[in-house]
Formats: sequence, structure tokens, C-alpha cells
Amino acid sequence: MSVIQWFVDLGASVMLPILLFIFGIIIGTKPSKAFKAGLTVGIGFVGLNLVIGLLTSSLGPAAKAMVDHFGFKLGSIDVGWPAAAAISYGTALGSLAIPLGIGINVVLLITGLTRTLDVDIWDYWHCAFTGSLVYALTGNFALGLYTIAVHLIVIFFLGDLIAKDISKFYGFKNITFPHGASAPSYLVAKPLNWLFDRIPGFNKLEANPETIQKRIGIFGDSTVMGVLIGIVIGILAGYNVKEVLQLAVQTGAVMMLMPRMVSLLMEGLSQISEAASEFVRKKMPGRDLYIGMDSALSVGHPAVLSASLIIVPITLFLAVILPGNKVLPFGDLATIPFLVCLMTPVFRGNIIRTVVAGTIYMAVGLLIASWAAPLITQSALAAKFDMGGNTSISALVDGAVWTTFIFVGLAKVISWLGITVIGVIAVGGLVYMNKIKPKRAEKLENNNSAKM
Repeated sequence: MSVIQWFVDLGASVMLPILLFIFGIIIGTKPSKAFKAGLTVGIGFVGLNLVIGLLTSSLGPAAKAMVDHFGFKLGSIDVGWPAAAAISYGTALGSLAIPLGIGINVVLLITGLTRTLDVDIWDYWHCAFTGSLVYALTGNFALGLYTIAVHLIVIFFLGDLIAKDISKFYGFKNITFPHGASAPSYLVAKPLNWLFDRIPGFNKLEANPETIQKRIGIFGDSTVMGVLIGIVIGILAGYNVKEVLQLAVQTGAVMMLMPRMVSLLMEGLSQISEAASEFVRKKMPGRDLYIGMDSALSVGHPAVLSASLIIVPITLFLAVILPGNKVLPFGDLATIPFLVCLMTPVFRGNIIRTVVAGTIYMAVGLLIASWAAPLITQSALAAKFDMGGNTSISALVDGAVWTTFIFVGLAKVISWLGITVIGVIAVGGLVYMNKIKPKRAEKLENNNSAKM
């Protein structure tokens, strides 16, 4: 356990290069090429974290200033995903998520129940998070561990489900995002997109980055949009002219730098992905695997960033007016792109639809985060996490994600049976996608061939 914990504590920027190097060697990549590819991915993550850090250091104080400026009072502070991850991996239960995740992934791959080969094992903390909350709620270690296992199966199911839309919209071939915070929003976006298509007038609104730039020229450029959004947030925060301009340039910098950090990530990852595809073609004819990666690869898209920056002040406004909300959004405002990045492919890059859907998602999410705050606080105390003098804490990632409510809510109401129901649905989905559906497609193709 101490070795696992030490490895986890290295963080994604070190863990992933090591894992990708080992994976590259296994699939036959030259050691020098595998080393360079893994190192490039690690450097890409460092760069991405620096850009997110810039966004956090600029948006965080602006959000606090906005709250102080309007005199808002909320009792539970959003401590952000780094704190949530530390809490999740800070106990023996949470540390078991990684070996458990690797084991389940291997079994599902061998049995052909999933096509997702997940190398993003650091992000198993999302599953450790729900398991830790269930343990805090019930005091049952075994049930907490069972919750982690079922949640892992759910994310492999989501990884298979979203892969085609990721390839179509982002252009990432054979890559998917079995990410506990991002993937669940895909299932929300699907019915919302169906609804949006049937609202007269609204269904005609097109607002992807290309369309906006064509209509309004330079003001539609993603970097310039970042500057304009920074100006609006600065004004709402009550900043002086100097501070408004500084915030504007910082948000513009994020819009320009984020996609470049993502492209650096993809430079290293594409080499491993291509080698993996070739390995699968040789060793497992007829099978096509997806490489599971962090959804950080998608947050640099202009449509995702533009929509997310608009959702930031909306989320703060919702936090104040929403009856029942107790959470002050703070630490995770900069990571809102992770919550909406898999909505955007469903809406084909439409910023208006992403903002509307994201607003609905965040409104419900704030209520979930408020409901989960006592359990998150309890888990933090159990993990000996320094709460910085706060008596109640929460997090938008993953506290505001609907899967948190489903897992913990069912564990509270019907215990083992509730978690089992989720597991049965997820396994059923995997069986349908990877066993039944391909056979039906093959049968249909044979019938069509026979008719010809």
C-alpha cells in the first residue's frame, strides 16, 4: 500500500510518462521512442497545469472579489479538485482504486466486454471519491470498495460509449476519455440536444467559433473572446481599470496557450496510440481498442474554453440565487471546462447550446455539491486533510457530478442492492455495445450481401 501511495503521489505528470513508457515497450515501441513520447506527454501535462494554474490564480481572486463586491454569504467553500483528489487517495480505501481499476480493466479487455485500454490510472481518484463518500456515509469499508469497483465499470462503459463522438469532433483517433468528472455530462447532453433540436428558433442558432469569427471578425477570435470575457468578469468583481486589463490579458493568454499545451500532449500520445493500434491489429485481428486518456486533451478546444468562461460568472450568479445552495464556487471555477468538454461534441461545437446545457448542469450540480458537503467534510477529516480553517467544504469536481448523487444516494437508501443495480446496468451496456451490437451489424451486412 505504501508503494502504491508513493506512486500515486507522483501525480499525473510523472505517473503517465512512466506508464506510457512501460506500455510502449510492451507493444514493441523502440525504448528511445517510447521514452521521448512519454516524456513529451509529461511535459505537456506540466504545461497544461501551468495554464490551468494561471486561470485559477486569476479567476479565483476575481470570483472572491465578485462575491465580496455583492455581499454574498455562503457556508461551504469549494476547495477544488486537487483537494478532492488528495482526500480520495488519502485513505487505505482510496488507494485501492488503482490496483482495482487495473484488474477490472484487464478482465474486461480479456473477455471482450470493453474496448477501452485505460492508461489514465491516476484519474481513478474520481471512483475513489465516491467510494470514500459511501464509506463516510455508511461506515462500511466493503461497501465503499464495492462502490469503487462498480464506478470503475461505469467509466469503462462511458469510455466505449463516447469514443466515436470524440473521434468525430476532436479528431482524436482511437482515443477516449473514461474520465469520472467529464464523461457523465455526455449522458446529460444527449437528451438536451434532442430537446434543443425541437425548440423553434433556438434550433436554428449556430454559434461555433468558426461561425462567430466569420460574422464578427476579430471579436470572434477565441483569444479576443477570452480578453472580452475577462473584462466582463473584472468589472463584475469591482476591479479598477488596471486589474480589469490584467485579468483580461490573463484570460486571453489561457485561450491561446491551452490549445498549444494540448497539441504538445497529443504529439507524444499519438506515437503511442499508433503503435498500440498496430499491435492490436497484429495480435488481436478484428479488434480495435481505444486508449483511455485524461479529458485534459479536449479542454483546449476554442468552443469548450469560450463556453466555460461564460459559464463561470453564471455559476457564481446561480450560487447566490439558487434556493438550497450552500456552496461558494471557488477552487473549481477554472476546471469548469472539464465538466462541459464532453457536452460540446454532442452539440457539434455550438457555444450557445453548450452554455445553456452547462448552466442547467451547474445549477443541479451546485445542489448536489451542497448535499454532499457534509460527507466531503467528513472524508477530509478522516484523511487528515488541512481544511484551512473552514468548517464545511465541498468541490464542484466531483461533488457537483450527478454520478456522485446516484452512487451515494442509492447506497444510502438501499445499500448493496442500489450499487449492484448500477453495476448491472453498466455491464449490460458493455455487453450490448461490444457483443450484441457487433453481431447484429455483422448479420445485417451478411443479409445485405446475400440479397445482392
